Amino acid sequence: MDEDRARRVVDALRDRGVNAHMAHVGVGQVGVRVMLPGGREAEWDTDGTAGLEAQVMRDGMLVGFVPLIDGSEDFSEEQVVDSIARTDYDQPVARQREKAPPAGPSLPREGGVFRRYLDWFRYR
Repeated sequence: MDEDRARRVVDALRDRGVNAHMAHVGVGQVGVRVMLPGGREAEWDTDGTAGLEAQVMRDGMLVGFVPLIDGSEDFSEEQVVDSIARTDYDQPVARQREKAPPAGPSLPREGGVFRRYLDWFRYR
């Protein structure tokens, strides 16, 4: 996932109350990390493939996954945000709910006042 797109997806998820963060997993590899209950975290689209998928990790161990979502290689950012928000992580093989749960209170965007400075003024 492109870094600017990942940032916009994270911001949209945080606006919906989803505890999402940027996931930097290597040189040029960026994705979205969603913090889950029980110390788990879902790492979305960090492997460089075109489709949308995730690994669910706890303490560095794989405990579940979200299989490739059909047609996701052509998703808009809104569709990516909706897919991540609709995912039910309760089973080892996660599934998509019919509709997203109600949005919670929005979370502050990461970086605060220094956000643009920390990212070297690369975006508006």
